[in-house]
Amino acid sequence: MIFKQLFDTKSSTYTYLISSGKGREALIIDPVIENTDQYINILKELDLKLVKVIDTHIHADHVTAASELKDITKCSIIMGEKTPAESVEIKVKDNEFIKLDNLKIRAMYTPGHTSDSYCFLMNNNLFSGDTLLINGTGRTDFQNGSAKDSYNSIFNKLLKLPEETLLYPAHDYQGEKVSTIGKEKKQNPRLQVDSVDEYIEIMNNLNLKKPVEIENNVFRNIKLGA
Repeated sequence: MIFKQLFDTKSSTYTYLISSGKGREALIIDPVIENTDQYINILKELDLKLVKVIDTHIHADHVTAASELKDITKCSIIMGEKTPAESVEIKVKDNEFIKLDNLKIRAMYTPGHTSDSYCFLMNNNLFSGDTLLINGTGRTDFQNGSAKDSYNSIFNKLLKLPEETLLYPAHDYQGEKVSTIGKEKKQNPRLQVDSVDEYIEIMNNLNLKKPVEIENNVFRNIKLGA
């Protein structure tokens, strides 16, 4: 299997390229528009055919490369069925499987960071978007976010996965690349709570600045970066 974790320094976004092997079909998760040429070059180097692009949610801190990649490769764009992006060709339901050659990826509806947030599970690899981060969780103060939904998505879905499940987030700001569900259970400071009310209290008092150009980014991402 081919698995590449790529990093965008401007937005601290992780993009994931997956394929069952050289010369086969490929899928990209959370691509960033400034890096389109890099993705195309990697696809050419490995003789891969990009057939699917997944965005875990409507991002606020960068513009997706989904439309650009579709224009170049004729790939299909996938998002969860709760997305406000009307032009998405494939909208997957909670627990629906996406197939890529012999690989199967399960969509998991995990609202909280945004109302359209999904995670994607492939074998023991969880692509958690902004729902669950390494030593953190996605903020819940815009785009129909909800600290209560975030708690339910994390504690009643993601943390129910086997502890050895590898966690690959959509962002990291400290240079961390991968964690596990077990490690986050024990060490993630936002998860060391005794109740949903305690978690809501933490999330409602983060006092974070909004991303630069959030309005433009969200507007363009609803149009898939076009």
